[in-house]
Amino acid sequence: MIKVIILFILAGAAEIGGGYLIWQWLREGRPRWFGLLGGIALFLYGVIAALQVFPNFGRVYAAYGGVFVALSLLWGWWIDKKTPDSFDWMGGFICLAGVVVILWPRG
Repeated sequence: MIKVIILFILAGAAEIGGGYLIWQWLREGRPRWFGLLGGIALFLYGVIAALQVFPNFGRVYAAYGGVFVALSLLWGWWIDKKTPDSFDWMGGFICLAGVVVILWPRG
């Protein structure tokens, strides 16, 4: 399960970081290389997500969606200095609970 968690976190960092770099390039006037690095990071996100051990694409990406929500809140808090409010935290925990349900072993 440790590998699963690490891959979800790495995929999240690549996707959120890539999107952030492209946002900085297009919306904040940063140099083009921000956009290029963002594109590379988004490509790596796809590769990292495909390394998950689960055989079902839909289940992996559905579970990753919940992880993405929680990581996005943390990114906004740490990088953009926007503190999540209680509704943000509650929503993030609900999403993570959904991840547990989706990935729960089936008999």
